[in-house]
Amino acid sequence: MQDFKGRTAVITGGASGIGLAVARRLGEEGANVVIGDIEAEALERAATALDNSGIPVEPVLTDVSKREEIVALADRATERFGDIHFLHNNAGVTTTGLAEELTDLQWEWVMDVNLNSVVWGCREFLPRMKAHGQPAHIVNTASMAGMSGGPLMAPYFTTKFAVVGLSEGLWHEGQITQSNVGISVLCPAFVRTGIARSDRNQPDGMGGWVAAGSEHASRFGEFLSAGVDGGIEPSDVAATVLAAVQAEKLWILTHPESSDSIERRMTAITGTGIPPEVRNMGQ
Repeated sequence: MQDFKGRTAVITGGASGIGLAVARRLGEEGANVVIGDIEAEALERAATALDNSGIPVEPVLTDVSKREEIVALADRATERFGDIHFLHNNAGVTTTGLAEELTDLQWEWVMDVNLNSVVWGCREFLPRMKAHGQPAHIVNTASMAGMSGGPLMAPYFTTKFAVVGLSEGLWHEGQITQSNVGISVLCPAFVRTGIARSDRNQPDGMGGWVAAGSEHASRFGEFLSAGVDGGIEPSDVAATVLAAVQAEKLWILTHPESSDSIERRMTAITGTGIPPEVRNMGQ
């Protein structure tokens, strides 16, 4: 997909962070933008800012953990702008704690937002894109957490590995069917977003994004927050996404050091041993 002028882009988690940056970048390229988000006030602010920049925008209050709201998002985008050409399944949340300490509700929430919403988004939007036959593209946000596992965020790692697998599978299906819809999977490392404040959108009764009473979880939460605060800007990610889509790349990495991390994991898998940083992690 080379040209976004007059095309329609739909972005979930579009009211802030990477989602808003991608919406703005595509809007600057001439796209009509539909942003879905669960935060009503943030959604209104984002839509106003985009509109003030001359970008045609349709904000849609969307809880991606509910399949029917993803269908409604697609319907609203079509009603406002017609054919949909770009989808970014971007909404994401996290929790922290030992896998057995996290509650069923915490696990289910992360699974629904990070994985099921991506599955539902692809299944809803992909047939619509294929039907109009024009160049189109889907970007799924995974993470470097989908390339290399670690401790204290088991639901997050689980979902991000699954999004990588889903995206790779869809890419291969697109190749054998000569689909008009390209597929990319975005695997950022630390970016300055609100991911470390995921509890602001959690369901009632979940009790926070850090496992209650867990010393490990509390310390890791502080580490995660510091990493995010020191991350790259969402606008840098948006520029990388646009270039990758235009180049029809499957993999979108945002940090130079990401390749080294992936290679170390592959080395461990192929039998040359556990990387020292993993072996010494618990010491």
